[in-house]
Amino acid sequence: MKMGTTKALFAGMAAASLLLVGCAGQIDNTRGKATVYEDASTTGRVGGVGIESQDIVAITDQMMRDMLANRMLAGRDIPPRIIIDNEYMRNESSSVVNTNMLTDRLRIELNRASNGRMIFVGREYAGMVQQERDLKRDGAVDGGTIRSTVAQAGADYRLAGRITSLDASDRSDGTQSRYSQISFEMVDMELGTIVWSGLYEMRKAGRDDVVYR
Repeated sequence: MKMGTTKALFAGMAAASLLLVGCAGQIDNTRGKATVYEDASTTGRVGGVGIESQDIVAITDQMMRDMLANRMLAGRDIPPRIIIDNEYMRNESSSVVNTNMLTDRLRIELNRASNGRMIFVGREYAGMVQQERDLKRDGAVDGGTIRSTVAQAGADYRLAGRITSLDASDRSDGTQSRYSQISFEMVDMELGTIVWSGLYEMRKAGRDDVVYR
């Protein structure tokens, strides 16, 4: 191949490459819609018949108000010690729900709003606490600045609950309906009696093609 022909060939290839780059810069390869922030307490763009963020907010807000109005829980001279976690929160419904979202939000909002009228025991952190207690007793670290106790805090009450549902579907148009019931109960950890109960229920209907994870 002659030198002139070779130069012309390379020049043509370079020009074609520049043309392709320029065209590619004008092509919108994005898919779907831009991500936007949504208010967790309202119905978002994606919704179905399952338990969603706005339901979790509404459920925990109602339970918090009910507990604060109960004198056995929030009106004692000595604040009761309470455990609120998902250890005894069972999901028997057809909805995919992380029960930690319910119990965590309820505990945190109650702790903030009760302002010392309730004391919350972090039983799920018992291993962490015991490890530090052992270090102090063994002399590996000093005793800290708070106090020294014989044992970790025992609880007066503990939360238990259950999520259940009843589903129905219309085969003619694909509409689905789900009635959900979320119950909460505070149990006396000495007697086993129930000192407070709360119930939240809802029913949703729609042509549900939403996948919950």
